[in-house]
Amino acid sequence: MEHFRRLQVIFRGYDGVALAQKTGNMRKNRIKELLLAGGIAIATIISGCDPAPLKPETEGDETELPGDEELDGLAYVFDFEAIPEITLHFKVDQWNELLTKYDNNPNTKEYVHCDVSWKKGEDNIRINNAAVRLRGNTSRRRPEGSNGERHISGKTDWHHCHFGLNLRKYEKDDEHEILGIRKMNLKWFKDDPNYVRELFSYDLFERAGVWTAAQASYARLSIFVAGDKAPAYYGIYSLIEPYDNRYLKRKEELFGSADGNLWKCCYTGGGPADLRSVNADFGEDDNIHEYTYELKESGSDFEQAKAQLQNFIKHLNNESDANFKQWFESVCDVPLLLRTYAVNVGLGMWDDLWNNGNNYYLYFNSQDLSKYKVYLLPYDYDNTLGTGIGFDPGLQDPTDWGNTGLLMERIMKVPEFKELYISELKRLVNPNNRLMDYFSSKARIQEWQERIKDYVPNDTGEDMSIRDEAASWSSYKYKLLSTGYNFFINKEQSIRSL
Repeated sequence: MEHFRRLQVIFRGYDGVALAQKTGNMRKNRIKELLLAGGIAIATIISGCDPAPLKPETEGDETELPGDEELDGLAYVFDFEAIPEITLHFKVDQWNELLTKYDNNPNTKEYVHCDVSWKKGEDNIRINNAAVRLRGNTSRRRPEGSNGERHISGKTDWHHCHFGLNLRKYEKDDEHEILGIRKMNLKWFKDDPNYVRELFSYDLFERAGVWTAAQASYARLSIFVAGDKAPAYYGIYSLIEPYDNRYLKRKEELFGSADGNLWKCCYTGGGPADLRSVNADFGEDDNIHEYTYELKESGSDFEQAKAQLQNFIKHLNNESDANFKQWFESVCDVPLLLRTYAVNVGLGMWDDLWNNGNNYYLYFNSQDLSKYKVYLLPYDYDNTLGTGIGFDPGLQDPTDWGNTGLLMERIMKVPEFKELYISELKRLVNPNNRLMDYFSSKARIQEWQERIKDYVPNDTGEDMSIRDEAASWSSYKYKLLSTGYNFFINKEQSIRSL
């Protein structure tokens, strides 16, 4: 029975149905994987989708799983069927401190104190002395007014921006979390008049069986600065699970270990994260600097972790074509990676590793220099579903997606890998699977838009309505709902031509 209970914990830990037995409020249309372990089979059949590859249990001593409460919290906080209300409460000096930190360094990652209220249904939770910071790369903005201006009640000029919440940064106890959830990212729908692109992306990863993807859902956000007559309503935001130590711990059974090295990989001033050079811009997260390869809060020895990533880059660049397949299969779950990248390209994610050396995480499940499994974690999906610069993200050949990131270039040279990748792409657009064919995608988007439409107008005066349009700067003006120049239709055409 204990073994069976642990399998249930694993099940809840990655598909977000933790509160099902307690509340009946399950996420709809989610993939439930066939999970085999110790002779016990658990199967749930939904929506006719192909099953995902199985992840075997690791051998050796059992590692400590996160408690049931935390896994319940993942489903409770990132509940796609609900739209919780989140209010950030600031004293005037706290809010002004946040503005000043931005003025001093627009890329600041420094936190300031705030209180947080969370309202969902009849639940109303207050967490005092939490922490918030600004987030984003090119999307960084000042949340109020212009540089140098201080908050003046009644004369405010609010702006949408991204926030990162850390409920336990200053006080590390159970009162500073929500059912074990300590952090969450809040993103406005920058350059997405449809209000769906990033959430559609993370939802599709989950539907397609990519268990490494973060959880995501909608939320309503308000900012209240003491002395103001009322909170400023910032509108509908996406609420996204961060990749951190708690994420690793929740998926420890799937990764095989939560004690490895987690790297954030982005195109920064130090260059692209293209996995081509062992002399790239490596750094440890210090809440100040931006590094191309940034070691996150793993507690690992930085030099040891850096040497491991450099070892991976060296092999990726130097293994002969004859040896590459064998080496790569020894350090990577190849079917999972190819499924991940099929979804990535299916979504039209052009600002990625393959095309732009940007926006992904790598997790090495060991701290050993050469004995590890490396996982690519999908990240930052607001510029998708037809939004892009350069090649047409709908009609571009999915097997020739770019020439920046070396990883997929080498993978495409292995016939077996390329064949599996193409089969995963075709699985996405097969109407029987209801993943991202035009009709199922349209129905899903319309349902979500109907749910949020009354909450879109907001006090910033920005992004005040839902429109079936691409970003104003996008090279391609794709529609998601109407059939004229529709992204889903063109993407299916490009995939079926393979």
